[in-house]
Parts: sequence; C-alpha cells; structure tokens
Amino acid sequence: MPVRKTVVFAISAAVCTGALGGGCTQAPQSPSQDHGTPSSAAPRPAPPRPAAPPPPVRLLPELGPAMQAQVPAGTRQALVVSGRTQEANQARAALYERDTGHGWRLVAGPWRAHNGLRGWTSDHWIGDLRTPIGVFGLSDAGGRLPDPGTRLPYDQDPLFRAEGTGHLGEPLEGSFDYVVAVDYNRVTGTTPLDETRPMGEAKGGGVWIHVDHQGPTSACVSLREDHMRALLRALDPERKPVVVMGPRADLSK
Repeated sequence: MPVRKTVVFAISAAVCTGALGGGCTQAPQSPSQDHGTPSSAAPRPAPPRPAAPPPPVRLLPELGPAMQAQVPAGTRQALVVSGRTQEANQARAALYERDTGHGWRLVAGPWRAHNGLRGWTSDHWIGDLRTPIGVFGLSDAGGRLPDPGTRLPYDQDPLFRAEGTGHLGEPLEGSFDYVVAVDYNRVTGTTPLDETRPMGEAKGGGVWIHVDHQGPTSACVSLREDHMRALLRALDPERKPVVVMGPRADLSK
C-alpha cells in the first residue's frame, strides 16, 4: 500500500506540471487597457500681448530743441508768434496749452499779427524798430477799456492812449484799448505803464501785445481787437503763460 500511494502522487504531479506547463498557479492577468479616446491636453494660455506704446508727447509746433528748452518746465500756456523771415513785419500767432502726459494742443488761432517795422532781432535796442526774439513771460495786462474778463492783473487807465499815425500813415487810436505786457526789460507784477527798465533804457522796453492798427509796430506784437479779447480771457497766471516769438528760422533751432 505505501508504494501505490507514492506512484499515484507522482502521476498527479506530472500531470499538473506537464498540462499546465507553468505550475498549478494561474499566471497573473495583464492589467486591463483603456481603449477609449484619450483625453486631450489642456490648452496653454496665450502669451499676454505687449502693451501699446504711449502716444508721443506733442511739442510746441515750429519750435526746435533750443527754443523748446527755453520754455519753463512749469509753463502750460504759450502764445507762439512766428514771422516768415528775419525782416518780415507780418506774423502769425497761435495759443497752445499743455496737457499732462499728452503735450501741447492748439486752443486758439492761428491769428494774423504785426510785429516791428524792420522785423526781428535777438539783440533789441531802443529805436531799432525790431521785435525781440525769445521766450518771455506774460504777467500783467491793462488798457483804456474795462477788463474784458482776464485772470491776469488788469490796470484800466486813461493813460493807455495812442495818438498820431503809424509807420504806414494809419491812425493809432485805440491801439492800447487792450494790452498784455511782454516781460522783456520790465518789472513783473506791475502795470504795463511802469517804465522801470532793469537792463537799462538803451535796451528798450514797453514791448506789448496790443490791438492791431493795420500796420507794423515799433517793437510790439499786435492782434485784431476781438483776438485780443479772446487772448486776455484765455490767459491764466496759474498756467504761467509765455510768448515765444521770432522768425521761423530762429524758432526752429
């Protein structure tokens, strides 16, 4: 009996190893695969667009770097008076204002104007009949007529009288009905009638912007009466107004 049990056990073991070829334990199943449609990757966010460059700051028209540099940094109002040539006694005037971040913009004009009979000069002397070139403050106003509504100090005085005739024989009456003093060889904060000349009498003075008399001036700049009223109403001392004046060739430097 012991021999038979051994034989039976041996046969069973042979059948198990031969038939299954790998032992009686089942081979582990391979992991199941997902045969569905694979999910697409999430799209990447588009790179941010570069910021648009800021618009260029507008400079005062007709002015080159040298003249532009003479305009005070705190000035936000400028009357530009430009003549065609050094000898021209007719000009064009335009009022500009400066906006923060955007630069200068035209707010009034252009207007026709007259200047000195013999044109312009960078070295003005009394009696040369030329208008000084440069950048000058506009601090004080006055005239024979009542204040038209300016924010500048205004001196109404009958001494603002013009008599006789101009260089072309035109009547001067009414030329000083409205004036704005150009801060050339004068004391600011005083009436335009003040005759104090810090640089001396020989360097001239009493250079004004005044009412046009249909002809060239001795050194002043003149505008039509309605344009003078508009200028007076626009000028604002808080904007530190200036006049920039001269022939185009000088302004463009």
